[in-house]
Amino acid sequence: MAPIPNKPQKPRKKPFFGMSLWWMYTIVFLFLAGIFYFDNNTITKQVSYTDFERYVEKDHGISKIIVYSDKREVEGILTDSLARVLFKNSNFEAGKGVKACVKTNIASADKLSEKIDQWRQSGAFTGEVEFEQSSQFNNIFWSFLPFILMIAVWVFLMKRMSGGGGAGGGGGIFSVGKSKAMLFDKDNADKVTFRDVAGLSEAKTEIEEIVQFLKNPGKYTNLGGKIPKGALLVGPPGTGKTLLAKAVAGEADVPFFSMSGSDFVEMFVGVGASRVRDLFRQAKEKAPCIVFIDEIDAVGRARGRNASMGGNDERENTLNQLLTEMDGFGTNSGVIILAATNRADILDKALMRAGRFDRQIYVDLPDLPDRVEIFKVHLRKVKTAPDLDIDLLARQTPGFSGADIANVCNEAALIAARNNKDSVGKDDFNAAVDRIIGGLEKRNKILTDEEKQSIAVHEAGHATVSWHLRYGNPLVKVTIVPRGKALGAAWYLPEERQIVPSQVLLDDICGLLGGRAAEDVFLGHISTGAQNDLERVTKLAYAMVAYYGMSDRLPNLSYYDSTGQNNMFTNPYSDERARIIDAEVSRIIAEQYERAKDILRKYSDGHHELANTLITREVIFTEDVERIFGPRPWTSRTDELFGHRSISPNSGDPVPPPIDDVEATDITDKQDETGHDAKTDTGKNDEKEN
Repeated sequence: MAPIPNKPQKPRKKPFFGMSLWWMYTIVFLFLAGIFYFDNNTITKQVSYTDFERYVEKDHGISKIIVYSDKREVEGILTDSLARVLFKNSNFEAGKGVKACVKTNIASADKLSEKIDQWRQSGAFTGEVEFEQSSQFNNIFWSFLPFILMIAVWVFLMKRMSGGGGAGGGGGIFSVGKSKAMLFDKDNADKVTFRDVAGLSEAKTEIEEIVQFLKNPGKYTNLGGKIPKGALLVGPPGTGKTLLAKAVAGEADVPFFSMSGSDFVEMFVGVGASRVRDLFRQAKEKAPCIVFIDEIDAVGRARGRNASMGGNDERENTLNQLLTEMDGFGTNSGVIILAATNRADILDKALMRAGRFDRQIYVDLPDLPDRVEIFKVHLRKVKTAPDLDIDLLARQTPGFSGADIANVCNEAALIAARNNKDSVGKDDFNAAVDRIIGGLEKRNKILTDEEKQSIAVHEAGHATVSWHLRYGNPLVKVTIVPRGKALGAAWYLPEERQIVPSQVLLDDICGLLGGRAAEDVFLGHISTGAQNDLERVTKLAYAMVAYYGMSDRLPNLSYYDSTGQNNMFTNPYSDERARIIDAEVSRIIAEQYERAKDILRKYSDGHHELANTLITREVIFTEDVERIFGPRPWTSRTDELFGHRSISPNSGDPVPPPIDDVEATDITDKQDETGHDAKTDTGKNDEKEN
């Protein structure tokens, strides 16, 4: 089945009714404005018949009488003298061409004629008398004007609700059940191709194969194969799931429908299911084509979960219709469904089965080679310095997603422009990573000498302990300059591991406790500056005992619920087991705390020199630690890949920007087989608040 070429569609002419409607609005407005303009030289007052007789008989203030027999109404034109009295607080001015009138109702025109004859005989009235018939058009117009205005407003609102003929067509309120999917084709000006997607080689291979299914389906169907009906892109936020879908839209020579999962959900009952039906109807008409549903978890959550807490029947009806439509295509219909989510664990099992989403493509955080490629893509439009080392930038950003790397490149360009530079250099990237990870420097924050010494001792403790640990991550930078919420921070360059031994986790805990231990050993008191360290240590120790089964008393047990169906009010273990877990967590932390204190006592002279250097210079680098303690006997895997680099601030090589010690406790950036994100440490900066 060959792909159906997309013929350029001629722009449809707007209906004549739409043009005549605006002409009608214009005519009505001009008519009303004309009535107001030509009638604004007359000022009228409604009076009683008794007052009208008095104006004629006693005041002699009526110069002309106009009788409307069909309306049983009489109008009297006032003289200037009486008009000044009646309209003294209005805008009437004699001699300015403004006519003043009074109106009143009468019983009949015949009786008024007799009364006018009496007024003439007595000399009270000597002016003209006219008998007129009021205009039938004016009567009809003023009677039906409110209804005309209501109809005009209603038509206008209906056209506005139709979205001006946008997605879903111009059917007024009846288009609420139409699909809001956007249609892309190969003729779009701004399109993304696979060349713009760096890294993600495995995911990109599978996505490219889906495009080939549609471009050359006979290659696969001739052997009896069936084109997969759907592919689900799963991965952490910012890894490029939506970008991959955009690349498919740019590469495929078939129509591409894009819609968000939240677009199906509406306040009206039945709208979501109706939009699903309309989306797949359009897809069948355009086949072969691709339908992309972004953030499908908005509509694809598991049905019946937490039923006791109340549920959304409308969302479940929408999901039921989606399941029916996805399983209702004929074989090799040429319609492929792509979807993206970072919450695959909460999706309904019926949505995940083969026949609906035949493939689940995991879009992982980029590893070292992928980050190099991602930097190259985002630096295409950035005017960089000739000596910029992209490999080193990739080393300095472990755990960064593609979106994070794009942010680093953009922030570096902004910093260079702020400093009036002609190109973006290594210093700008260093400052950009510092800014993103640690926050903005706050050198104007006033610290006392005692606080400054406490922070220096704390940060030097981190550096000293981690330097002498077998699995301690290489130190990059230690600073006591306040940045973001932290008063001081230590940055490390973690090794990217796929499997983490228990000793690595213990070394991470020991390194995190180095700051609190230094305060205890060398200052004789502790402070609140270790709050962030203690929070991460507790989570990490609890994960070792309750999740990873690394406790001697509770070996090979995991109480983590990957399905997310565990009741939040109950624990999957007894109270006795909870006491054992608490005891094991306390034991692990206490042992590593004593271990950190032993290391500090052994290398106390070096620690004091580091702390004094921090107080003097506020920032120290790996070169300073290596000069005091000597080179580390252990080499990380990243050093083996790129070779050892000097990170001296005085050398020719660029100084690596800080990588915080959150990443030093990098258990893994991948999800384990249960779908649990094993990195228990959260946050981007090592907050040491005093």
